Amino acid sequence: MSADKEALTYRAAGVDIDAGEEVVERIKPLVARTFRKEVMAGLGGFGALFELAGRYKDPVLVSGTDGVGTKLKLAQMLNRHDTIGIDLVAMCVNDVLVQGAEPLFFLDYFATGKLDVATTVAVIGGIAKGCELAGCALIGGETAEMPDMYAPGEYDLAGFNVGAVEKSKLIDGGKIGAGDAIIGIASSGPHSNGYSLVRKIAARAGNPFDLDLGGITLADALLEPTTIYVKPILQLLGVLPSSLGPLSSINGMAHITGGGLTENIIRVVPDGLGLTIDSSTWKLPPVFDWLQREGNVPQSEMWRTFNCGIGYTLLVARDQANAAIDALGRLGLAAWQIGAVETAHGDERVHIA
Repeated sequence: MSADKEALTYRAAGVDIDAGEEVVERIKPLVARTFRKEVMAGLGGFGALFELAGRYKDPVLVSGTDGVGTKLKLAQMLNRHDTIGIDLVAMCVNDVLVQGAEPLFFLDYFATGKLDVATTVAVIGGIAKGCELAGCALIGGETAEMPDMYAPGEYDLAGFNVGAVEKSKLIDGGKIGAGDAIIGIASSGPHSNGYSLVRKIAARAGNPFDLDLGGITLADALLEPTTIYVKPILQLLGVLPSSLGPLSSINGMAHITGGGLTENIIRVVPDGLGLTIDSSTWKLPPVFDWLQREGNVPQSEMWRTFNCGIGYTLLVARDQANAAIDALGRLGLAAWQIGAVETAHGDERVHIA
C-alpha cells in the first residue's frame, strides 16, 4: 500500500454495509408476517423458494412487474414513506388478478443514493403491508445503495409478482360478447397513475396540500394508497372461500392504470366489439374534480390519464350485473354498472358519454 495515499473503504465510497444489514434485521419480522405455507426458506438466501406442488391440478403462472411512477416524488416531497409500498404491490397484483390469478409471491427492488434506515424500513414495511392485503408472500428483494445515482432523499422502487390460476379458469376475455355489462369498482383516488400531471397542477396552484377536499386534505387524497382488489375478487371467483358463492359469469376484467378508462378496458375486449361508458352512473371524486378544474384539463385528457374514480372493472353477462354489484358491496367494494359492450362501429371502439 502506498504510504502517501489515503486508505479507502466501501463506506468512504458512499456505501454503508452496516446500514444495509440493519435494514434487513429490522424488516425480517415485517416480511415474516407475509409468508404463506408454500414459502420454503426465510429472508436472506440467494434465491427465494416457493413450493407449488399439490395446490393446482393444471396451473398457469401469471407474472407482472411495475413501479409507482412519480407518485414517489410526492411521497418524498411530503416525507411520507409508509404507504408508497402498498402502491407498489397493488400495481403488480391487480394486474395479475385480471387473468383470474391468485398472487403467490412478490419481490421488490429499492434503490437509493444514500441508505436512510428509517425511510427504507418505512417503505419496505408498506410493501409488506401490501403483500398481507393481497395474501401473497414477500419472498425476497434487493436494497441497492448507489452513490451519485440519486439526489439526497431520493429513492426508486420496482416490484415483481407471480400468481397462478387453473388453466380451465383462466380469464382471457374470449367469452366477452355484445350486451355484456361493464361493472366499475371504486378507486381510492388517483392510485399510481398520472402523477407527472398531478404534480404539475399542484405546483402551479402553489402546492396547497393542506386544502380541504370535503373531509380529506389534498395531500391525503393524493397519497391514498392504491386499492388492492385481490381478496374480494378472488372470493367472487370462488378461488378464496366465501359465503357468497362464485359468480360464474365474469367474462373479463381490467385494472384501470396508465391510459385510464379510455385505453384499459378495451385491452381485454375481442376485436369487433366496442364499449359505451356512461359517466353519469358514478360521481367524480373531489380530488379529480379539483385536478380537472385547477389544471383546466380537457375531459378527454381526464379519461385517458386518470381512473376518474373507477379502479377496476368486471365485464359480466347482462343478467348478472345486479348480482355482481350486490356481491361486491357485501365484500366491501362500491360498484356501479357504468356501461356495456356493443358491436364496434368504425375505428373508435370506446365511447364515453
